[in-house]
Amino acid sequence: MAALLAWGPLQRPAQAQGGEAVIVFAAASLKNALDVIAAQWQKETGKRAVVSYAASSALARQIEQAAPAQMFISADLDWMDYVAQRSLIRPETRSNLLGNRIVLIVPKDIATKHGAQTIEIKPGFDLAKVLGDGRLAMANVDAVPAGKYGKAALEKLGVWAGVSGKVAQAENVRAALLLVSRGEAPAGIVYQTDAAADPNVTIIGTFPEDTHPPIIYPIALTAGVSHADAAAFLAYIKSAKAKPLFQVQGFTVLSPGQS
Repeated sequence: MAALLAWGPLQRPAQAQGGEAVIVFAAASLKNALDVIAAQWQKETGKRAVVSYAASSALARQIEQAAPAQMFISADLDWMDYVAQRSLIRPETRSNLLGNRIVLIVPKDIATKHGAQTIEIKPGFDLAKVLGDGRLAMANVDAVPAGKYGKAALEKLGVWAGVSGKVAQAENVRAALLLVSRGEAPAGIVYQTDAAADPNVTIIGTFPEDTHPPIIYPIALTAGVSHADAAAFLAYIKSAKAKPLFQVQGFTVLSPGQS
């Protein structure tokens, strides 16, 4: 299997799969793109990458606890900085890989039934009206990048105080997406790429980029990297071959030095 998914407490696929694969810890929002990239790399080279997906916060803490990751891709700079400050990555291998957007989503069937229209996300917009008696699905707003970006945006727009008591916090952004996809929450804030990957949700608004810190996904090899193919897979992820696979999922591929 090219990738393993860890929605709850992070599993340790390196132990289950043995030492043959490059072990990658990656933000949950990267699943669709990295699954395809890992499979393509294996097809072209015969080498394997096993990817564990979870919230960047959970991944960083697992690396701190000596989890066997060879590479880390975070959904924000903060958690990459967290491991860097503890000398847990190889700084010369670090770079900014991708950009993204955050969006407001609703269940597709509800949007279709009620003819939901896109709304302008601007200062003071009526998010409470969108929620009605329901709750707003978000990744954990104190630790998970998507949740932190979403909270920052709502605060900047002056609407956080009106909805903070109605937030349903999830372990990671894909779990928040699932709450809306299943109709368990009438609205949610997720990455644009997550919304594009789920046919059961509809985007009704995109948050202006100036309402939150830049959404940047950094990548680096870990300080304890030992697999001979880890650097090769990192180079493949950053190569022209991988670029369209990220772009088709809605990511912005950053040029070297771009932020």
